[in-house]
Amino acid sequence: MPQKNFTHINLQEDFYFGKLCSKDILSLHCVHLQVGLEGEYLGLDKVSLANSSLWSQGTSLPVNKSLIWYKATILAPEGNGPLALNLASMGKGQAWINGQSIGRYWSAYLSTSTGCTDNCDYRGTYNPFKCQKKCGQPAQILYHVPRTWVHPGENLIVLHEELGGDPSKISLLTRTGQDICSIVSEDDPPPTDSWKPNLDFMSRSPEVRLTCEQGWRIAAINFASFGTPEGNCGTFSPGNCHADMLTVVQKACIGQEGCSILISAATLGDPCPGVLKRFVVEALCSE
Repeated sequence: MPQKNFTHINLQEDFYFGKLCSKDILSLHCVHLQVGLEGEYLGLDKVSLANSSLWSQGTSLPVNKSLIWYKATILAPEGNGPLALNLASMGKGQAWINGQSIGRYWSAYLSTSTGCTDNCDYRGTYNPFKCQKKCGQPAQILYHVPRTWVHPGENLIVLHEELGGDPSKISLLTRTGQDICSIVSEDDPPPTDSWKPNLDFMSRSPEVRLTCEQGWRIAAINFASFGTPEGNCGTFSPGNCHADMLTVVQKACIGQEGCSILISAATLGDPCPGVLKRFVVEALCSE
């Protein structure tokens, strides 16, 4: 159950936008539809046209305009973490980084405004409307940018906006850490990779396991409890029955890409005999 921590860098203030029509089609009857088609035909997304006279810089940035092209430069965040453009302020269109298309975006497409609930329970008969979240919000606002497409210093971003938006609020995000969680009960079966033929796998103890992405290591343990902890990943708190496992988990996991701890009241201690207990851990992975 990973949760991601982000930092962001805003676009530089010097935004340029495409002229409404090129000189050869300039007329009183020039319609906005021509703007998008002409820009695509001329290749405004290409790095080679970044300094073309087709781009103009006005005294103010035109926002909420349909079928318009924008370009700006952006500094890539340091590190090797994955990158994403936050296009929540835009409507619908396509974006390019250094001439490479990241695909189409549609931030104006909203999820259904009803059906969300704070009480979520996946048990029982399945239906697609269980545990809905973020009703009435954009279906997607983050769009992946491969690290190999960016380089140190300034990077060119070009957008073709079809509906209208405010490009000054676009930001480039990077993940600086990842919160991972593990919740295992005393009566859970052991990991399947420990099962062996002709052996009673239930005689083995369950394990709590933590695993970071390749190249990342466990840097901190934010929460560790054996008992009846409450909450969800990111909001865990001790329950009425609680044995602090912070030191145990730190010793086994800090600096490792992954780790595991057997769940046994005989070795961990039993804070509340006769009560079914869980081992809950929340850790932070970093590069």
